[in-house]
Amino acid sequence: MNARIDKYISVFNIGLQNTFVYRWNYFLRAAFGLIPLAGTVFLWSAVFKERGRGLHGYDYGSMIYYYLLMILVSNLVTPTEDEWQIAADIREGQINALLTKPMSYLAYRFSIFCSGRLVYTFVTLPPIALIFLYFHNYVAFPHDPLTYVLATLSMLMAAFIQFFITYSLAMMAFWILEITTIVFIVYSFEYFLGGQMFPIDIMPAGIQAALKWMPFYYELFCPVAIFLERLRGGELWQALTIQTGWLFLTWAVARTMWHRGLRHYQAVGG
Repeated sequence: MNARIDKYISVFNIGLQNTFVYRWNYFLRAAFGLIPLAGTVFLWSAVFKERGRGLHGYDYGSMIYYYLLMILVSNLVTPTEDEWQIAADIREGQINALLTKPMSYLAYRFSIFCSGRLVYTFVTLPPIALIFLYFHNYVAFPHDPLTYVLATLSMLMAAFIQFFITYSLAMMAFWILEITTIVFIVYSFEYFLGGQMFPIDIMPAGIQAALKWMPFYYELFCPVAIFLERLRGGELWQALTIQTGWLFLTWAVARTMWHRGLRHYQAVGG
């Protein structure tokens, strides 16, 4: 058991070393990724000024705070180029060397994903912290310690769900040469239905009810909504239960895609 753990810790360390090579790339990506926040600020400023009142429990300050948290959570849990790396491993035959070793490719990639998230978080937190400092008047932390625990749990599950979805999309490389179109289609749905464009809970009740059964709701919006205490009581526990269900489902799909893909793999390249 210890030998198996040490094996993946070694992979994690290798991932750290490889990722640190591109730390400035991550820093610049994070810094310029905050530029859309400026457009968001102007957009919602105009919306609330025109309405003259709040929107579904949001005012201007809480809306800005929502987007700050969305940026933070997105940087903490969203995979960065993992699907392209996995697809390249398959397309170029790099997985040949791993197939002959007593190692799970899913666990191998997850170790690299964790190392990448750690470095990305370390490098991108400074610019994000500056943005939070600039908008500090809108920041309001929860008073209930349980909120922090549940939001963290939801965020960890969101990271797992995003990784398993990314992994499953990359497995399409076993059947098709280029997965770019499929990836961008799925990511478009994630952006629109995951709360990055606008909070899910400002949508009509019927649409919200439907989205709560989709995985996109739990990739980013759910942990942010829990931290903002917009999910409470039975609704909160229902969301965590469904998110747990999606966690196991996406894990099962990822494993199934790998095993079925191997049946089509011709072990060329490498």
